[in-house]
Amino acid sequence: MKKKKFDKKILKEFKKLLIVKKEEINEEIDHISSDTFKRSQKEASGDISGYTLHMADVATDNYDREFSLGLAGNERDVLHMIDYALDKIKDGSFGFCEECNKPITKTRLKAVPYAKLCIKCQEAKEKQM
Repeated sequence: MKKKKFDKKILKEFKKLLIVKKEEINEEIDHISSDTFKRSQKEASGDISGYTLHMADVATDNYDREFSLGLAGNERDVLHMIDYALDKIKDGSFGFCEECNKPITKTRLKAVPYAKLCIKCQEAKEKQM
């Protein structure tokens, strides 16, 4: 069975959507990184006095930093998926489920333009987890 590819106009729309999403994520990562790395623990907690921080405050600040770094890591994972989707547009395989090879609906791709699986296969994968 021959796969029916999206026409060039639709692929151009998805490419634009992916690029915009990529730019948004890069800005988010930059913001998280600047907030996390450019401030000392005292500045992050709002304490500019010469007093030593309480251990609980230090623990909270460390948790906040780790949480922020986790968010940035998740965003980087999405960036990789976006780059993968852009590569698939180039090679003509964009919009097809990697599990069953059936087309992924336009509605799903508009919501998650970097989706690798159709809804049915994604649900099956999530049930296995």
